Amino acid sequence: MTTGNQTGGVQIGVDIGGTFTDVVCRFPDGSLKFVKLPTTRKDESEAVLRSVALMAASWGVDPAAIIRFAHGTTVATNAVLERRGARIGLIATEGFRDVLEIGRQMRHQMYSVILDSETPAFLAPGARRKEARERVAADGTVLVPLDEESVRRAAAELVADGVEAIAICFLFSFRNPAHERRAREIVQAAHPSLMVAVSHEVDPAFREYERTVVTAFDAYVKPVIDRYLSRLETGLAGAGVAAPLQVMQSRGGLMVSEVARQRPVRLFLSGPAAGVIGASLAGASAGTGDLITVDIGGTSCDIALIDKGKALIRSEGVIDGYPVRVPMVDVNSIGSGGGSIAWIDRGGGLRVGPQSAGSEPGPACYGRGGELPTVTDASVVLGYLDPDYFAGGSLKLRRDLAERAIADRIARPLGMTLEQAALGIHRVLNAQMAEGIRLVSIRQGLDPRRFALLPLGGGGAVHATALARDLHIARVVVPRMPGVLSAAGLLAAPVAHEVSAAFGRPLADITTAEIRDALATLDGSCAALMARESLGGAPVTIQYMADICYIGQSYTLEIPLPLDGPDPIGRLYEAFLSDHDRVYGHATRVPARIVNLRTVHQAGGLARIDGGSFVPSGGAPLKSTRRILAAGQSGFLDAAVYDRAAMGEGFAFSGPAIVEQADTTTLVEPGWTGTVDAAGNLLLTWQAG
Repeated sequence: MTTGNQTGGVQIGVDIGGTFTDVVCRFPDGSLKFVKLPTTRKDESEAVLRSVALMAASWGVDPAAIIRFAHGTTVATNAVLERRGARIGLIATEGFRDVLEIGRQMRHQMYSVILDSETPAFLAPGARRKEARERVAADGTVLVPLDEESVRRAAAELVADGVEAIAICFLFSFRNPAHERRAREIVQAAHPSLMVAVSHEVDPAFREYERTVVTAFDAYVKPVIDRYLSRLETGLAGAGVAAPLQVMQSRGGLMVSEVARQRPVRLFLSGPAAGVIGASLAGASAGTGDLITVDIGGTSCDIALIDKGKALIRSEGVIDGYPVRVPMVDVNSIGSGGGSIAWIDRGGGLRVGPQSAGSEPGPACYGRGGELPTVTDASVVLGYLDPDYFAGGSLKLRRDLAERAIADRIARPLGMTLEQAALGIHRVLNAQMAEGIRLVSIRQGLDPRRFALLPLGGGGAVHATALARDLHIARVVVPRMPGVLSAAGLLAAPVAHEVSAAFGRPLADITTAEIRDALATLDGSCAALMARESLGGAPVTIQYMADICYIGQSYTLEIPLPLDGPDPIGRLYEAFLSDHDRVYGHATRVPARIVNLRTVHQAGGLARIDGGSFVPSGGAPLKSTRRILAAGQSGFLDAAVYDRAAMGEGFAFSGPAIVEQADTTTLVEPGWTGTVDAAGNLLLTWQAG
């Protein structure tokens, strides 16, 4: 379906990656066009604004005709990874200012000689952590009234220290937020330009450390996101685009940029979430709802799992090794991509990533000054990529530079031939990605062999058959536009908002009426957020979830909460037992409790990204042949090279083969057969014994 404001005009989806910025344009008749531009790392908005000018010049798109502009951004994530966030301060309850640095008892480096800090103390070092005299009990009663002067003094000291934003996190504010609200009023009255994040709005749930961390992260990225979105909105308005800017959230829904500024911590994994939406629709068009998606870009690989048509959602993500308690599509991100640099460790082992050449200077074959060997350089040497048709011919690759980088840095030091070194780079990368796939599947109690592999991103289809073979996955679905599927997924995404709150009650002690009353309050807050969106009269659907665990258990599972039908609480408990058995391998009929309640409101979205049937170009599918080297083969093979745009419904072929299209290249190894379905998807099937 479409929202009321999604018909009759041009819609734009823009996804910014580490190497390329992908732009997909959907015209009123449902047809699609796309372009890939190098990402402008110093200011990511520059590439977005260039795309508007390019669409006007090349496709005749009048900026005033754009009715929807949806954006997936890595700005929040990169601010953390590169430590480019704002200088912030923290005001905590007296006696608890060091929670951010103390963290939890669990350590992941128990046997290292030198232990590194596993808490994000860099967000607010000790000198920028202040205390306010106040205390609220676990049931919300006030034990110590708020000392307002202590808040004024703390804020003044932090401002004198040059902070741009302040995080306020008081004990049990999720039970009674009065003190946090008043503290924010005091800070903003004295320092109107200062940005403030309060924990009862960012993360209204128990566990003091996690709540402090996510509130501090919210403050850390808030000025960065505000400046970025302001520049982008100003630039779009200057270019004549009147459509409101929408931004993808980590859970998989869009929100208007005005709200995104107030909830910036929800923008982590913005781009990968859009890719999962696009993959889900592509899988549905191919007749499968069970997918493992592998999004391989220039700097990273994002792996997700779609089970029965729905992406798995986790209530807490991890950014740069730190817990961030924000609902996210369950994406496992690893530093493995086309621009990942190959290197030799001290033990003489071949390693790939996580360092990346990015887009500036990029892989050696880009000819932009890069001298280090990358996965893309290896793909050129192995014959997988046509140097004259990379990114649709928009970027000419230099094979000689790729060969030199691999020979000098990898092959000669390891005593290998050039081709052995290039194949070794691919095998190391594939092994890393295969392990990442096992984490999102087997960790969830799901057998990867019952899923189809769906590659996306510029590099996904190059590695798809090798990954599937390693994991004994017999089917690969290559969508029509895998290289820009994240940008296309933005066009299909609904507008969505989520609000949660701590509940903390045993299932045996609550009634359905009490749950309904609590959800009604959450629905009111969520409806207020939805009212700030331009929905054009689209109907709003509501989903309820509960975070549940056994009494005494530390970790929760998010379970859909059925309020219709008989015995909702009993059915909720049975669903919890089923999920607990799947995830942890066991379930016991002992008492459980609800920790948090959650409501999600959403409207709009598309059932399919394009509006028409698949029509091939009409040319000859076979372009040429090329010599390639594949894993498990004794030497180079002659591979048929096909033009993806000319491959109509029912077209079939066998590997070894290369399928080229403007946004990616698909490697079909020996033992695989391919066919094109009615929707234009390329279906690859393992045939060898």
